This record gives sequence, C-alpha cells and structure tokens, in this order.
Amino acid sequence: MPNMNPKKCPMPEQAPDVRNKNFEEVTLGYTAEMAIEEAQRCLNCKNKPCMTGCPVQVKIPEFISLVAEGKFLEAAAKIKETSALPAVCGRVCPQESQCECHCVRGIKGEPVAIGRLERFVADYARENSTEKAVKPESNGHKVAIVGAGPAGLTCAGDLARMGYEVTVFEALHTAGGVLVYGIPEFRLPKAIVANEVEKLKAQGVTVMTDMVIGKVLSIDELFEELGFKAVFVGSGAGLPMFMHIPGEALKGVCSANEYLTRINLMKAYKEEYDTPILHSKAAAIVGGGNVAMDAARCAKRMGAEKVYIVYRRGEAEMPARLEEQHHAKEEGIEFMTLTNPVEILGGEDGRVNGMKCIKMELGEPDASGRRRPIPVEGSEFVLDLDCVIAAIGTSPNPLIRHTTPGLDTNRKGCIVADDEHGITSKDGVFAGGDAVTGAATVILAMGAGKRAAAAMDEYIKNKNK
Repeated sequence: MPNMNPKKCPMPEQAPDVRNKNFEEVTLGYTAEMAIEEAQRCLNCKNKPCMTGCPVQVKIPEFISLVAEGKFLEAAAKIKETSALPAVCGRVCPQESQCECHCVRGIKGEPVAIGRLERFVADYARENSTEKAVKPESNGHKVAIVGAGPAGLTCAGDLARMGYEVTVFEALHTAGGVLVYGIPEFRLPKAIVANEVEKLKAQGVTVMTDMVIGKVLSIDELFEELGFKAVFVGSGAGLPMFMHIPGEALKGVCSANEYLTRINLMKAYKEEYDTPILHSKAAAIVGGGNVAMDAARCAKRMGAEKVYIVYRRGEAEMPARLEEQHHAKEEGIEFMTLTNPVEILGGEDGRVNGMKCIKMELGEPDASGRRRPIPVEGSEFVLDLDCVIAAIGTSPNPLIRHTTPGLDTNRKGCIVADDEHGITSKDGVFAGGDAVTGAATVILAMGAGKRAAAAMDEYIKNKNK
C-alpha cells in the first residue's frame, strides 16, 4: 500500500541563524529511511504525468519504485539512462514548476518530493557505487563542445556514449560553467560538480580549460584545422546587464555575476584565498530571480549586517524559486518589493553611501504578461547602504557571434537555433542552453544539450553515408 501522508517527508537542514554564517550546504539530504518513506508516497501512475514536466525525460516512477524497494544503486542507474547530472538537478532544478507540478499527489496535498529523491539517489551512488565508467568504442568521428556548463556537459556525455571523440573547450580555468561560478557552495557543493566532470573524463571526454573560443580558436578553425565534424555551442549567458541609472560607476557597485564569481569560483569566502571583494555592512541586491537570492544570501554570509532584495514588482511576481525566497527570509534578508532604484548616491571618496528608490504599483500587464510596475509620484526615499549588486539579467557574450560568419543571432545577441534539434544557420554548428534562450534553468539547458547530441549524431551519420 502506498504511503498516503499528504505532506512530503521534511528535508533536514541547518538552522537559519547557523547557516547564514557559513557556506556549508543548507539542506542536509534524506536518510535511507526518509527516502523509502517518501518514495512510498508515489502512486506509480500508469500515464506518468510527472515525466511530461521533465526536460530530460527521467523515468521518474521507475526510479522512485526502486527507491521504495531500497534498491538505491538500481535507481541511480535508471536516472543515469537519461540524465547526466542527477546530483546537480536534485539540488537546483525548479521541480515545483516542472515534474512535481504534474504529480497527482499534489492535487489533494503535496506532490512527491521527486527532486529530494533524485538528490538522495545520486549522492548514495557517488558514495557507495564501485562501478567504474568505461570509455565506449570510438566511432572514429570528432566533435567539439564550446562551454562546459550544463548544456555542454550533457551534450558531451551523450555523444561520448555514442562513441564520439569529444573535446570540451571551456573559457574559465574550471569546468562547470554557471554550476561553479554562479551557484553558491551552500546550494551546490563544487565537489559534486567536479565529480560529474571526472565521470565524463573517464568516459573519454577531453576537457580543455582556459580556451576562449572566438579568441584562442575560432569555430571555423575547429572544423578546418582540427577536423571536428560538428560543433555544439553551449557558451551560456554570462554578460551582465545593468540598470543605467546615475551612480552605477561608483565604487561598491557590481554585477551579481562578478560578485558570485569572486565568491564561488575564486573562493573569496575562504580566508586562505586572497580574492579582492567588498565586505559590505549594508547591501542592496536589485532583482527578484534566483541569482538575486544567491547574491543576497552570499552577502549575508560575507558579513553584511543588512541585506535588502529590491524588486520593482510584488513578491507574487518574483521569478525566484519559492524555496530560495523562503530560505533567504529565514536567513534575515529583507524583501523590499514594489520598489525601484532611481539613483545610486556616492560620497566624496567615490564610494556608495546610499540609493535613492521610488515605490511602485502594478498597472496593466505588459508584453510578458506580467503587470507593469508604475512609479508612485512623491514616494522617493533613500536606502542607507554601501554596496549595490545588480541582478537584473544576463545576455550571451558577443565574442562567438562576432567571430563566426554565417551564425545568425537575434536582437538580444542569442544564437538562433531550432528548439527541437539545436540546428543553427551555420552548417555543422548546433547550439543550446542560455546561449540560445538567454538566462534560464540548468535542466532546460541540459534538455537542449541532450536534443542537440541526438541531432549531431544524425547529422554526422547522414554526412558520411
């Protein structure tokens, strides 16, 4: 009989007043007993509605059934049939708007905790499996992957399993893309990402870091000089956007991308690392997405006494995951919604010493379908602070589009690619993830990498008939 408890098995986690002073993982993971109890809540529906919300088509009811039987390694193998990064997805995917929102148990209670179970299974396999990755027999064809983020790593893994000689070119000194420079340690430990990369290497994938494609090598040179048969571009969207208001050039203003990169990739939170970073007393993070939550929670851990989320719409319109909002509030982050910055104020020393804001109200929906924020006349006020972090979005770096003739991009600088296959306007070049969609989720990027791998395989086979 299934477990008919309407509530999920609670996730153990650090207390808020403890975790907001360290960078250790907030959520501690299920025990084996908790995982089995939660898995028994699954009704194992015949039509598998949960799978319709998964961009990489994890066989959810099948792996959960195995967990319910205590067959954890078999469950991990089932997930790995379609997902290259289960330990990552179990932690950072927005399951509430994807697989879990389709769960039948969610109609009269809480859905099955699919993400928590995926995380448990992946962690269990990492700690207990003795199975070694095996390099498949080569099919004699070389493919290149530009970018070692979730889209690129997924594409590389799928192509390696098909027998391709895969080389991943990564601009930074560490593979992982946004998984290592953007998402904080307390949400996604970097050792987990490194472990996934090592598994790919064991399957024969070559990872070359410090390789800026478009500068060190062009995409045309990958084809003409190095003999690659197809190229996948998964270079992400790492170029930050700013507010374009007075005072943005003051000391103490930065993008969330730079701030998080200094903390996550350059280890500014560790005393033994000499990474320059502003240690703020009062910081405002402008934006309402997951990146804003990450930056705010990092600022608190870096010693800021006051940390504000400043967002021009209401809390109901915030794009950040509810879990991230909940954790941020617990950790002492103050939410200032329906508030918009109009000027960053500075002192004679050229440093930030406040931000002028105006209150907003919501009007009619705009082109995105969300109600348009409208300034409230006469509602200006000054927020006392010494740091402003812009987390209002990113776009793709223009380097690849400027150095690749024949590669079409749109007005936002994103590569134009077919959604189903990742096919671009340039023969043999495929693309996916944030480089195509703009900033989105890890799992959507993985889905794009997976679809592109299948399309690249088909392309090369047809080319060699």
